[in-house]
Amino acid sequence: MLAKHTQSKTLLWLGRQLFNRENPAAFFDPLLERLNPMWVQAYTPARVEQVLEETSDTKTFVLRPADRWQGFEAGQHVNICAEVGGIRRTRTFSLSGSPILWQEQGLITLTIKRLAGGLVTNWLHDHLRIGAILGLGDAFGDFLIPEPAKPVLFIAGGSGITPILSQLETMPASDYAAPVTLLYFVRTPNDVIGEEKLRALAAHWSTLTLTIIYTHERATPRYLSEQDLETVPGIKAREVYLCGPKGLMDLANDLLHKQGISERNIHSTFFSAPQADLGDQALGGLVQFARSDVEVSSEGDANILQIAEAAGLSPRYGCRMGICHQCSCRKTSGTVINRLTGQTSGAGEESIQLCVSVPRGPISIDA
Repeated sequence: MLAKHTQSKTLLWLGRQLFNRENPAAFFDPLLERLNPMWVQAYTPARVEQVLEETSDTKTFVLRPADRWQGFEAGQHVNICAEVGGIRRTRTFSLSGSPILWQEQGLITLTIKRLAGGLVTNWLHDHLRIGAILGLGDAFGDFLIPEPAKPVLFIAGGSGITPILSQLETMPASDYAAPVTLLYFVRTPNDVIGEEKLRALAAHWSTLTLTIIYTHERATPRYLSEQDLETVPGIKAREVYLCGPKGLMDLANDLLHKQGISERNIHSTFFSAPQADLGDQALGGLVQFARSDVEVSSEGDANILQIAEAAGLSPRYGCRMGICHQCSCRKTSGTVINRLTGQTSGAGEESIQLCVSVPRGPISIDA
């Protein structure tokens, strides 16, 4: 095992020295891409097999990853990369289908909503066709079905249903016997994503209670309320899963806490990074990127990834939300504040996530 690890490190070093690539085999990618795009080594290729219209602004892309892809668990995310305007762009999306589809047919699904001004989401909607190839990263995330089975309450808003669809399709296949309730908030009946699947699950899975709430069907908007939660039997014994817009997430958290539900029983996944209240702390400072021999002065609450990019550097990143840890880097000195949690780091060496770390005074980064 040690010899194999040493060999792997040696190959990575050779790849960097000879080809300026982490993976030496990726040196041949331009040739492989011409012969067969599914042979590319720099990322896991995935071919588009089908494109399904879910709503007027949401599509499901059925993909067939190369055999070497490692699979996923229900509720996880994946980074995809696509060439948009001649530049490879990376974005994070939830896997919306069951892992069973991957295990039995080698297929996965991404259900993606068009976003106003969204560079990548709009390109996918407008240009991604059957036969096209996307780059696929490893699945990640801990928004997972509880084991052993416990009573569950899902609260979803809009396209926040996507990781929950994956879970709901997976649970009955494993004879999940505990009660499951879904409160799904959408603007109108035309905005329901995966409605056919949801109705079929509710019809054939006796422990699932499905409630779809239309928030803008009437003149006065209808949002999550205490009454909604009071209709959920045994709510204090439930594991609660939240996914949707920040406004819904914040409201749900407040109402759940009023119900006496512990923070440890609430699981969330986000479309955009939530931000802790950092108060009046003095933020910013001199940021030294040691390996790049670059120093940048920063002010305010810009994170280190933003600071690096503004200085012309190109550090690795994935979700830009503090989920995937692809931007993790070693801080060698100085103090940072985590934008998600508000927690302050120590002053010495430790691993930090560039996308959610804000300098508080001078820091040095091994990048």
